[in-house]
Amino acid sequence: MTGVLNCDPNIEQPDDFYESLIRLHDGLTDEQSRDVNARLILILANHVGDRRVLDEAFRLAREGVE
Repeated sequence: MTGVLNCDPNIEQPDDFYESLIRLHDGLTDEQSRDVNARLILILANHVGDRRVLDEAFRLAREGVE
């Protein structure tokens, strides 16, 4: 199953986004950073809501890691 997840660049001002993402972790321990990442994933997954999109994202995220 492919084609339900938008993988084209879609973030306005991507450099600013990346900077904000990095700043999100300023002053946090490794454990706190992992917790923030997990919370962010769950918040965004809830926003997306579509299991087909989320399942494709899972597959793409895992691709090449093993």
